[in-house]
Amino acid sequence: MHADTTTAGSIVSLEHVNVRIPDQLLATLFYVTGLGLTRDPYMMTGLGNMWINIGRSQFHLPTGEPQLLRGHVGLVIAGRTALLERLAGIRTRLNDTRFAFREHADHVEVISPWGNILRCFEPSPRFGAMQLGLPYVEFNVPAGSASGIARFYRELLAAPATAGDGVACVTVGPHQNLVFRETDTPLPGYDGHHVQVYVRDFAGTRKRLEQYHLVSEDNGPHQYRFIDIIDLDRRQKLFTIEHEIRSLTHPLHARPLVNRNPAQTNRDYVPGADALSLT
Repeated sequence: MHADTTTAGSIVSLEHVNVRIPDQLLATLFYVTGLGLTRDPYMMTGLGNMWINIGRSQFHLPTGEPQLLRGHVGLVIAGRTALLERLAGIRTRLNDTRFAFREHADHVEVISPWGNILRCFEPSPRFGAMQLGLPYVEFNVPAGSASGIARFYRELLAAPATAGDGVACVTVGPHQNLVFRETDTPLPGYDGHHVQVYVRDFAGTRKRLEQYHLVSEDNGPHQYRFIDIIDLDRRQKLFTIEHEIRSLTHPLHARPLVNRNPAQTNRDYVPGADALSLT
């Protein structure tokens, strides 16, 4: 199930997923060499954080104790054969980590050195014109919570959201979704990872969240955060995942991101082919 991708809500884009990682060397090997993504050359170039560009979205990877997203992240990465070759090429150096990958009919499932699950898909009409990007994040949530989660996003964040068969899907940008899938399996505790979205109705969203005392952090005129998704009638927590909410006037909104062509090599160099075309 996926939310309506033709109806624009207040959330206009899912910009990044943030999880801590303990080792930038291994993260570079995994995200850049293996997945074929690009470390942002302009921002967070030190050892305390690294930003990894995925088309128009990013992973933010602060250095620290590893965090585990309770679910998985969907990626669009063109070239399945090349992806598998890159992943096979880094396997030996990641033998002592949780790194693994396996092929499925429509995607390649990849596990990061610290256990985060990524599902890599080829471009397809399912993802619109996206050639490289972050089309969805799927969270495992407690049984019975999907309907309440969908209502939360519809009423407080003015986002198109549907629920059925134990799954809630929320539109958070063109061909981008947050997905909440019910499970009976006990969930690990929340460790502080977060997602970041841009919203049109920045002030109105904050006002609605404040009515339920949900704003957890004020980051200045262009950003605030909330952590808990609640049942609006009973005001009971349904799921915990920090949302970093930014306005469309945030200085980083729609910032152009550098994306390299991972097929470019010094031995078979093609002039003009360093950058990956996203059109």
